[in-house]
Amino acid sequence: MAFFSLTPFEIQALLLSLRVSLWAVCISLVPGIAAAWLLARKNFAGKALFDSLIHLPLVLPPVVTGYVLLILLGRKGMVGGWIYDLTGISFAFNWKGAALASSVMAFPLFVRAVRLSLAAIDSGLEDAARTLGAGKIRIFFTITLPLILPGIITGMILAFARSLSEFGATITFVSNIPGETRTLPLALYTMTQMPDGDHGAARLCIISIITAFFALMVSDYLSQKMTRMVRGD
Repeated sequence: MAFFSLTPFEIQALLLSLRVSLWAVCISLVPGIAAAWLLARKNFAGKALFDSLIHLPLVLPPVVTGYVLLILLGRKGMVGGWIYDLTGISFAFNWKGAALASSVMAFPLFVRAVRLSLAAIDSGLEDAARTLGAGKIRIFFTITLPLILPGIITGMILAFARSLSEFGATITFVSNIPGETRTLPLALYTMTQMPDGDHGAARLCIISIITAFFALMVSDYLSQKMTRMVRGD
């Protein structure tokens, strides 16, 4: 039983990981749905470039993404310096930056899940509503959004699980600060660098696996439940 009793170090890393991952999902939600809708429903100049930019974090080394974020959003960065002078908010080297880095890395997965859900919708339903006089906004919120809820739920859980595992971009952008940016992956890395840290690293590895597995199970359950609701089963 002692193995399953979490230490303060493990609790701190787990709670911070959950906090960062939840905020990463929240950050991705609205822009992710908007980006998926644009890619699924609209043809415009530069669409291929826009699509490539969204999926770029999937193919770039995470350290590169973190470094770009540091250059752009660091306290003296091109955008981060302006934000700090205007609002006093800094993203570098704190948990808010960790959430932002995780959101950037998870964003392509969320967009892809929602985009596939949008592509599967029968456009005839929206056309029928349009012929009955419904406006675009009403059609989106009363027809499109309910139909893509399974995809949104799947995307949210995938983004959450990806955020839980984020390491490279996080450590580059916000460093490895105890209680502030040291999430589960960074805590695991810390343990591997300590003498006799193998036992602690193994425990953190198991905690990470259980947490990610639970998130995927919840994703599958909610996705199936939402699908049955949409179909009226």
